Amino acid sequence: MADRTAAPADVLGRRTLLSYAAGSVGTGGFGTLPGLVLAYYLTDTLAVAATVASVVVVAPKIIDVVVNPIIGARSDARAARTGSRRSFMLFGALALVPLFVLTFLVPPSASPALAAAWVFVFFTLTAIAYGFFQVPYVALPAEITHDYHQRTRLITTRIAVLALAVLLVGAGGPAIRDAAGGGHVGYAVMAVVAALVLCAGMLIATFGAAPRSTPAPLAAEPPRTRLRDGVAALAQVRSFRLLVALFVIQALASAVMLGGAQYVATYLLGDKSALTYMFVALVGPALIVMPLWYRLGHRFGKVAGVVLASALFIAATASLVVAAWAPGWWMLASVAVAGVGYAGMQAFPLAMLPDIIESDRRTTGHDRGGAMSGVWTACETVGLALGPGVFLLILAIGGFVSSSGDTTVGQPDSALTAIALAFSLVPALLVAFSLLFLRGYRDDGGVDSPSARPGTTRHPAQ
Repeated sequence: MADRTAAPADVLGRRTLLSYAAGSVGTGGFGTLPGLVLAYYLTDTLAVAATVASVVVVAPKIIDVVVNPIIGARSDARAARTGSRRSFMLFGALALVPLFVLTFLVPPSASPALAAAWVFVFFTLTAIAYGFFQVPYVALPAEITHDYHQRTRLITTRIAVLALAVLLVGAGGPAIRDAAGGGHVGYAVMAVVAALVLCAGMLIATFGAAPRSTPAPLAAEPPRTRLRDGVAALAQVRSFRLLVALFVIQALASAVMLGGAQYVATYLLGDKSALTYMFVALVGPALIVMPLWYRLGHRFGKVAGVVLASALFIAATASLVVAAWAPGWWMLASVAVAGVGYAGMQAFPLAMLPDIIESDRRTTGHDRGGAMSGVWTACETVGLALGPGVFLLILAIGGFVSSSGDTTVGQPDSALTAIALAFSLVPALLVAFSLLFLRGYRDDGGVDSPSARPGTTRHPAQ
């Protein structure tokens, strides 16, 4: 069981907190910007049909289901030999820059078929490069501190920076695109600036937070054995399996909203630039309420935090259903409440994961944190990738009309209704369903139950 009271040596310094949190500039930016603009780039600049675009945005990240566990296994093997995962993070940060830029450098003369193929290839390679950073990055909290509450502090600090990153990249990216004239040139300029910002955050985390040596490096094991560790953990560790299921479904819900935000701004609010205001409404509140989420988790436990955050998100997104008949700027208020919930939905599961990793390490006697993180990030990536795809499929059912260039074409009423419902009802139902996986999950920190005592020994890995 994770210790409830931090020893002085376990209290994290500001440098470690901020350096680790800086990695969220990369993870938050990459998780947000492609989900926000890539589908719109395909359908409204490259004239790719919505059904084809849904495949292009989903398929590259589905590949990560295979790739990320391999990266995690190799990361564990590397950590066992050298005591560090830093080389993986460095490679991912540097490789992401050219590949991300190339994703948005489709030749203007390319046909829709060629454009779709181009984006598919380079977005796939970008997602793989990102995995080299993300997988070991997610595994780090279990190595940075062994304290239950310090991990919550570490993750809530990270999510606060994540919120800032989403504001800068999510709102700033489209703003840069528009300022550069939109179209092919606008997307290219946006990609260059965004890639450099993502890389900078990743490098700060790589050199400022990644331990030079992990606690008690273990003897090297065959990579094939380590690869099986992630899948085995998913099958053997019930708490891990439940947490992964919850987080993936919630990632899917948020990704559906991200994938639809530009469509809501353009076709429901009638203003492409409204996307910036939507992002401020979604992410801005998280910068204010994150300390509150930390205090709530410290007092009542992380499971209670997830439930409350999810309930706020469900209520807010469900209220947006009204936009199917009466869209308007009032939607920003509901989006802001959803943002408060979204912040907690991100923070608490990520703080629960290292508790499970450490408990599993103590129970099994060997470290498979990288492999478990690889499975976690692979499954999360699928959820994030499926979001825009689900939204595009709903648009196709609604009869959405694709276009080329920056021309906004008129849409049938069925398409406008599809946009509104996909942005509201679908995320609400998904998050409500995800809470079913918390039944039977035990918060091993013991703070969610007044009867739990510091001497209690329970292992979520069992």
